[in-house]
Amino acid sequence: MAKGEVVINQSHCLGCGYCAHFCPHGCIVITGKEYSPLGYLLPTFTHAEKCNACGVCEWMCPHFGIEVYRYAEAKA
Repeated sequence: MAKGEVVINQSHCLGCGYCAHFCPHGCIVITGKEYSPLGYLLPTFTHAEKCNACGVCEWMCPHFGIEVYRYAEAKA
């Protein structure tokens, strides 16, 4: 079960690949299939079930193109 969600802002992404390189769980990949309006390769958030919303991808993005949201756990 996914513990968070990664949102990639395509207008800020310059395709550097830091998010994919530093993701400890391999949840972000650059497939080579998606491009930004300016022609940069875009990363894709995949394998959401592996994501623990650690935020490393967000911290490593020099262009502030990623936001990480951690799901709150329901208290029963």
